[in-house]
Amino acid sequence: MKYVIIGGDAAGMSAAMQIVRNDPGADITVFEKGSVYSYGQCGLPYVAGRLIDSTDDLIARSVETFRSKYGIDARILHEVTSISPSERTVSGKNHQSGEEFTQPYDRLLIATGASPVVPGWKGASQQTIHVMKTIPDTKRLLEDLDHEQVNDVVIIGAGYIGLEAAENIHRLGKRIRVIQRGSHIASMLDPDMAELLHQEAEQHGIILTLNETVESIEKGRVVTDRNQYRADLIMASVGVRPNTAFLKKTGIHMLPNGAITVNDRLETSVPGIYAAGDCASHFHLVKQKPDYIPLGTTANKQGRIAGLNMAGARRSFKGITGTSVFKFFNLIAASTGLTEKEAQQEGRFFRTSTIETKDRAGYYPGAVPLRVKILYDPKSRRLLGGQAIGQHGAEKRIDVLAAALFNQMTVEELEDLDLSYCPPVNGVWDPVQQAARRAT
Repeated sequence: MKYVIIGGDAAGMSAAMQIVRNDPGADITVFEKGSVYSYGQCGLPYVAGRLIDSTDDLIARSVETFRSKYGIDARILHEVTSISPSERTVSGKNHQSGEEFTQPYDRLLIATGASPVVPGWKGASQQTIHVMKTIPDTKRLLEDLDHEQVNDVVIIGAGYIGLEAAENIHRLGKRIRVIQRGSHIASMLDPDMAELLHQEAEQHGIILTLNETVESIEKGRVVTDRNQYRADLIMASVGVRPNTAFLKKTGIHMLPNGAITVNDRLETSVPGIYAAGDCASHFHLVKQKPDYIPLGTTANKQGRIAGLNMAGARRSFKGITGTSVFKFFNLIAASTGLTEKEAQQEGRFFRTSTIETKDRAGYYPGAVPLRVKILYDPKSRRLLGGQAIGQHGAEKRIDVLAAALFNQMTVEELEDLDLSYCPPVNGVWDPVQQAARRAT
């Protein structure tokens, strides 16, 4: 059986390893456009902040390991530019030799990931704008941050990467301005939760410029629809786009944003072709429809399940609830399910319950504030989403809520959960249950 995988990172190599383990006679070829395999993209901001010494520390397995230990034909600098489903071949260019190549397959996995979006601002180019998606991106950023004349850094966009970059570049002694066209940072949170991040940013000297839209990039400054700001270095973090433009004539179905639609076995609309990771859609269990929330956890799970199915097993990808967590200075912010804005967009009736409490027993030394919010359907009483933010414990609470969403639990059932307690780590009523009690 000839297996071809396009993409050598999380989804692609998770699939490759499952094929190795479940099909001893497999002939596996992986085409990677870049030169690095299987690295932790989520660690890149911490390399920028010098908390992690080198981008090399983020590489889980080298290309040589995949070749010598697992017998995978792992190729670098090989870009696939077209697929012929009728002939069952992929074609592209070897950027090392400049030669064209064509490779047949019996089963194909598309795991091409996504690329950062840089809007068409006047003056924006690879020379004027930094992004943080790959190891070469981060190395270039590090080189420029080391210049003595770089003091004022402007980050456009306030999602996970933008905020993590703001914190870590601030560690280097740079002045940071974050420009966000919306009214609050961290759009995966509701405004009443994000306000805690606004306060945290202010305490650490991060300048938040909200409700402004970037119009152009000029030498040493960023120009918005309201003002202009000095910028010795500019970084864009306004989202990603699936790397699927080369699939337009293949008959593979995609969402409007270009994400490949897949079924629960990660099969595309074309027989013999699978897709996984940041280039694929993700079935949202609360919305009950395909969605696009590219996260490393999902990419690894989808890749593993795609590999099992390609090798002949039957395994279903159960879906996502959009669970995420990130650190911003002294705060941990986490969310799962729907925000208020998403619930409104989905036409869902909902109510909310928010509590301000402590991360542990209030009388125990070191107890700090924790805010937990849940969204629920007032008729069915089923949980729709949740958010948590505080110095400690937000991730524990959001994981409980994610499990509850997965199992379609009601707020009353949340209150009935048997959750752990001892004064150094929790109150007798867990904050999740406090929010549920308020809802009931």
